[in-house]
Amino acid sequence: MSLRDALRIPSAQITDETVYRQRRALLGALAMTPAIAMSGCGAAEPPPPPRAPPTPAQVRSGFRTDEEPTRYEDITSYNNFYEFGTGKADPSRAARTLRTSPWSVQVGGECEKPGTLALEDLLKGLRPEERVYRLRCVEGWSMVIPWLGVPLAAVLKKFAPTSKAKYVAFTTLADPRQMPGLAYRSINWPYREGLRIDEAMHPLTLLATGLYGKPLPQQNGAPLRLVVPWKYGFKSIKSIVEIRFVEKMPRTAWHDLQPSEYGFFSNVNPQVDHPRWSQKTERRIAGSASKLFAERIPTRLFNGYGEQVASMYAGMDLGKWY
Repeated sequence: MSLRDALRIPSAQITDETVYRQRRALLGALAMTPAIAMSGCGAAEPPPPPRAPPTPAQVRSGFRTDEEPTRYEDITSYNNFYEFGTGKADPSRAARTLRTSPWSVQVGGECEKPGTLALEDLLKGLRPEERVYRLRCVEGWSMVIPWLGVPLAAVLKKFAPTSKAKYVAFTTLADPRQMPGLAYRSINWPYREGLRIDEAMHPLTLLATGLYGKPLPQQNGAPLRLVVPWKYGFKSIKSIVEIRFVEKMPRTAWHDLQPSEYGFFSNVNPQVDHPRWSQKTERRIAGSASKLFAERIPTRLFNGYGEQVASMYAGMDLGKWY
């Protein structure tokens, strides 16, 4: 299986057949254009999101939602990726400089089968799935994103973590030639994040390789990023080059920078405010609504995924680890 195949899913699997047939020619033309599909340079907007309603089972699992997806152009132009600057539009520069192929990921630590694998080998044997998740940024805005990816647990199990693996640590690429934002010490580079092992193995935790049925654009963390939908967005680390199984809680970038504002767990919690702003509501960026004046909606505990994940935090002081 080629890297390109590993990052894509046939549109017929995520779209009504009648809609798929109408778009088949367009998708075929796009698939023949590697510069569009993989480089992000001049990437065209993909077809509209799938309109088939989620099944009750998908809703119960948390894998889909019937909320309106955020537009592709907003997802790809309004986001944080400090390696390319601190402004929301700055990450668009990634399309010009970030090289996503070839790409490899080093996996090590407390596991029986460590190694450095090319991305296509890391994903070998795993079929990409579509997951439509809510994304809640700690800054108070949110999106609904049709991700494409594989369950993180399926990847981690390949390396046979030992009983000492209590946490999983992730590291982002840090190459100043490709990432101009590294010239500014806004964060102690490289960007690092981590999860408890049960969080990493949870069915909702996704290694995303695409969105809207296409490979991830560079500005959204290509070619491989983490998605943990019940946590604030900064936990979903981008452009991953290293995964380590560790026994002790790993150091993470934002917690190192400001531990009083960015806890390790950082579960979405409307009852615990950020020290500088309320977390009770969020500005949903969806449909054609303006990014600046979108309607505010109530924020839900665990970003609405409590039915699936709350049991992992039974007896835990959620106020301490907001």
